[in-house]
Amino acid sequence: MDYKETLLMPKTDFPMRGNLPNKEPKMQAGWEQDHLYQMVQERTKDRPLYVLHDGPPFANGDIHMGHALNKVLKDFIVKYKSMSGFHAPYVPGWDTHGLPIETALAKKKVNRKKMTTAEFRQKCAEYALKQLDNQRAQFKQLGVRGDWDQPYITLNKEYEAAQIEVFGEMAKKGYIYKGLKPVYWSPSSESALAEAEIEYQDKRSPSIYVAFDVKEGGELLSGDEKFVIWTTTPWTLPANLAIAVHADLTYVVVEVNGDKLIIAEDLLETVAEELEWEDYRIIQSFKGAEADRLVAKHPFYDRDSLVILADHVTTDGGTGLVHTAPGHGEDDYHVAQTYGLDVLCPVDEKGVFTAEAPGFEGLFYDKANKAITELLEEKGALLSLSFITHSYPHDWRTKKPVIYRATNQWFASIKDFRADILAEINRVNWLPKWGETRLFNMVKDRGDWCISRQRVWGVPIPVFYGEDQTPIITDETIKHVAQLFRQHGSNIWFEWETKDLLPDGFTSEHSPNGTFTKEMDIMDVWFDSGSSHQSVLEEHDQLRRPADLYLEGSDQYRGWFNSSLSTAVAVTGKAPYRAVVSHGFALDGQGRKMSKSIGNVIAPVKIMNQYGADILRLWVASVDYQADVRVSDEILKQTGEGYRKIRNTFRFLLGNLADFDPRKDKVEEDQLEELDRYMLVKLQQVINKVLQAYDNYDFSTVYNQVHQFCSQELSAFYLDFAKDILYIEPEDSKRRRSIQTVYYETLISLVKLMTPILTHTAEEVWSHIPHESEKYVQLTDMPTPRELNNSQALIEKWDHFAAVRHDVLKALEEARSDKVIGKSLEAKITLTPKDEKTKALLSEMDRLDQLFIVSKVEFVPEVNDQSGGYEYVHVQVEKYDKERCDRCWIISETVGQNEQHPDLCARCADIVEKYY
Repeated sequence: MDYKETLLMPKTDFPMRGNLPNKEPKMQAGWEQDHLYQMVQERTKDRPLYVLHDGPPFANGDIHMGHALNKVLKDFIVKYKSMSGFHAPYVPGWDTHGLPIETALAKKKVNRKKMTTAEFRQKCAEYALKQLDNQRAQFKQLGVRGDWDQPYITLNKEYEAAQIEVFGEMAKKGYIYKGLKPVYWSPSSESALAEAEIEYQDKRSPSIYVAFDVKEGGELLSGDEKFVIWTTTPWTLPANLAIAVHADLTYVVVEVNGDKLIIAEDLLETVAEELEWEDYRIIQSFKGAEADRLVAKHPFYDRDSLVILADHVTTDGGTGLVHTAPGHGEDDYHVAQTYGLDVLCPVDEKGVFTAEAPGFEGLFYDKANKAITELLEEKGALLSLSFITHSYPHDWRTKKPVIYRATNQWFASIKDFRADILAEINRVNWLPKWGETRLFNMVKDRGDWCISRQRVWGVPIPVFYGEDQTPIITDETIKHVAQLFRQHGSNIWFEWETKDLLPDGFTSEHSPNGTFTKEMDIMDVWFDSGSSHQSVLEEHDQLRRPADLYLEGSDQYRGWFNSSLSTAVAVTGKAPYRAVVSHGFALDGQGRKMSKSIGNVIAPVKIMNQYGADILRLWVASVDYQADVRVSDEILKQTGEGYRKIRNTFRFLLGNLADFDPRKDKVEEDQLEELDRYMLVKLQQVINKVLQAYDNYDFSTVYNQVHQFCSQELSAFYLDFAKDILYIEPEDSKRRRSIQTVYYETLISLVKLMTPILTHTAEEVWSHIPHESEKYVQLTDMPTPRELNNSQALIEKWDHFAAVRHDVLKALEEARSDKVIGKSLEAKITLTPKDEKTKALLSEMDRLDQLFIVSKVEFVPEVNDQSGGYEYVHVQVEKYDKERCDRCWIISETVGQNEQHPDLCARCADIVEKYY
């Protein structure tokens, strides 16, 4: 007789190898065909609403690891919420306007000079939508579930119309104004920028000290002195109109090398060292306030430079006297306004000097530095020239330096409702907590928001001008433009005549002849995406404002979190979100930023094609996403090891449930074997911890809890010892069915717990579980932890047994290393307890050999607390010198006692005779 045929070995079609890259696309196609997203929404439609509002990625290029990290985190949350009592729709979005798309078309040789603005904008729209389709396919490949057929898109007519209404409401409240003031200007983009579009990089700049001759010293100075300033932007000197000093600082006149130079007393030693003064003496001192409205001569123009008082002057560096060009600095501008100075800005939109800078006209500002310093030296005004490398603002799109340049721009007056924004920040739940402080400080120190851009691919600023150039923004015009955009799209702004964009019969005192013009600037793209609370949350019939959660990268404190908050508070008085979660950046394995130039970019598509989306998703779950996270082939291989442990656990459970029908084979809880009830208690603990972790957006704890449970409690103990029962005992034995009952509940629970993370694998496992009515596990709810009878006593008893077992396993491993035994079933062990608790535990236990997976256990009941042994028991391991059963492989003295089955132990012989 072939005894192997009498064993109940695991049976399952669930494969050991995931083969995810080939399997996942087929699963995704099935979900799409079945309209799984809609099925989930229909199932949960009567539940409380939970809204995670998707921050729109920019529609350009393949998705990168930051995109993948972001979308997968969102998918964890949405899937968990829909399986835990909520209705959680997910409407993905895209940001589709902006300079990068214009630049991309230029690289594709699209000649905008040969087409109208409207034609070029149409090309931009076509390009953006093509990029959107590409990214959408890649997001779906990640296994992200959402309303992909109906995303929100910032170029959609309805979205643009709602954005116009947001602008109009802010204007109505007096928050929108046009003004001539210095703003961040990008010569490479030929456009104004907002603070959110600035990043800092190192730049090498000239560092110069310049002398301004005193022209009018009043009663304070004799007239032969010189004011000394320091600057790293020589190119701004043609725009100099003043020298700022601090009223409370003490200034000194220093005689050195025949000159009388004026600097702040606190900086004297530093300047003397920098300018290499060997011999100098102070001949006069005075307070800055005394120098108010004195006059200096411009170093190379026939123009005055007024001495003014300013609070922004410090002694952190320089000379304590600040070169002031109102057209090229925010502080300069504000203090100059109080003195009635002009706003001179002799640099055009390309960064080239105009005729207002005689001698430098036509020069690019940065190239002019050399010419200006040479002229200063020729005039005897240059005291020192060196070069420094310092952090300098750059355009985050073009990566080129920006300048401050005074232009007429449209602004949102943050100061007018700053207090309301700060109050709302305090009401929002921030994770991590430092996000609150970061955004609070940003808003607290933020100037007015420059919202106009000198480009064409974006939403037009809906402003008309009268014949006297007065801006016209009324409820009537805003409502009309919004209706036109909702019907025709914003391209009509550039296609139609101004008169056709105005309401019928519109008149204004500013245009007695009925002639109007229109604004040609577009809105900052952050105004676009920042309006989504109105365009999407408020107008989408499945969503609501405020959202429960915004989740984006930590760079969005200056971006989407910020612009959304500003527009929402301006329009509604409330934040658009109840909670904000931010994540870090994806770095390479060495902790470096991914860069094409370095060659360390890891593309999500490559990972999915090589390892599968579930490996990438598991990596996201395994990292501390609130900090910067590392990813590399080595890290992904480690993630793959964790995946295989979980997958193989599922496979083992499935294989041992092939003959189990819970409808008739399930053992009631009070009839379960004690160890099986203990394992159920441990499962409830895992469920409870995992659900709490999901609620706290703590996905690494979800992964670690499940992985540890699979590795330790299950694979290393429960699944291992149970083989001797599941394979050997008769099919319907109570002991076997007791274990299978727990296996079944464990399998169902773990699959559900891991569904938000291992979406594809969970569905694959689910498809192999018989007797479950729902086609997809995503259409079920999370397991609910329950309290089992006598659970605390079970935990205390069996946790202690686990500790004793740890001692035994150490002893077996040492015996294996010493070549006493090979496999553990070759062993006979003798146990002597070291304490009364352990004695009581082991005395009442049956089948210790089965629990320790050895062939024989002898128990010496006398307590021996002497040193030596292990923590709880003394363990003696020896090779058990008896025959091995051909069926169960246990070494037993009963092998050979049955005449019909001499190769079997008594237990196996009895089973074979009765059932086979």
